[in-house]
Amino acid sequence: MNKKERVISTIEKKDVDVSPCCFSLHFHKDEAFGDEAVSSHLKFFEETGMDILKIMNENLVPVVDIKSSLDWKKIPSYSLDDSFMKSQIDITDKILKSCKEKDIFSIGTIHGICASAIHPIEAIYGYEGTRQMLCDHLRENKDIVLEAFQRITDIIISLAKKYIELGLDGIYLASLGAETKWFTDTEFQEYIAEFDKQIIKATKDAGGYVFFHICKSGLDMNRYKGFDDIVDVINWGVYENNFSLEDGRKLFPNAAIMGGLSNRDNPLITGTETDIRNEIINIRKNFGEKGLFIGADCTLPTDLSYGKIKTAVEASHSKI
Repeated sequence: MNKKERVISTIEKKDVDVSPCCFSLHFHKDEAFGDEAVSSHLKFFEETGMDILKIMNENLVPVVDIKSSLDWKKIPSYSLDDSFMKSQIDITDKILKSCKEKDIFSIGTIHGICASAIHPIEAIYGYEGTRQMLCDHLRENKDIVLEAFQRITDIIISLAKKYIELGLDGIYLASLGAETKWFTDTEFQEYIAEFDKQIIKATKDAGGYVFFHICKSGLDMNRYKGFDDIVDVINWGVYENNFSLEDGRKLFPNAAIMGGLSNRDNPLITGTETDIRNEIINIRKNFGEKGLFIGADCTLPTDLSYGKIKTAVEASHSKI
């Protein structure tokens, strides 16, 4: 099997020769934009032997000075001609055209509505302050904030469609907002799930696959029940949330599962090559080969040795 065949067969829960593997990390700031980002992505993909070429996205929604709930009116309607969109599209196009390996499977990172909505103000108020402010503003003036959410969602959808047009096979949608400390169940469904579902539908309608990442700890995973009917692959913090791969298989029976390793404290980070191989072989044996992508809870440390990641990939590709 080539990489693309292996990934698609895993999504479809068919027999595969070995387990496909997908890890990612954020590159250093001076390697995350422009032509440097193109080189960084290609180096990472080539040196690790990954099955999936995952394109990161550091071109965030621009900073806006928001102090009150009324200030969400300042969020404009964006287009693909805006500089942050043009930069992400240019990086994606150059990576695809420069990749020497053929028959690969490629996905582009998309930030869901919660992450995208905090990007304009996180640099001003910090992460925790921004999350609390977002909750407060939604409860104070829901309609105005949700109108801004829709404008943000519209440009995210435009980028997702452009990814498919450029030749990517799908998106990696990073969903934030299911932590119980911020929103109630009802608020989550109205403020977060509704908009993320718009992105998923638009991507599927455009012919793309959806890898769905559920981000952060303290999650109520049941808030995502039923998402396995609309996405293709689901990934979450197994160790961050004490919610195992097997728990995920029961909650999401219709989707493939990606994960198995912590992104901060596991043999991949601190162990030897033997530790890494043994850990991944155990994951594959315990879960089974069908519908499993070997991956991590979230992005790996930026300075992690590519050699260690390559060892993980080789263990995923070994016969058991």
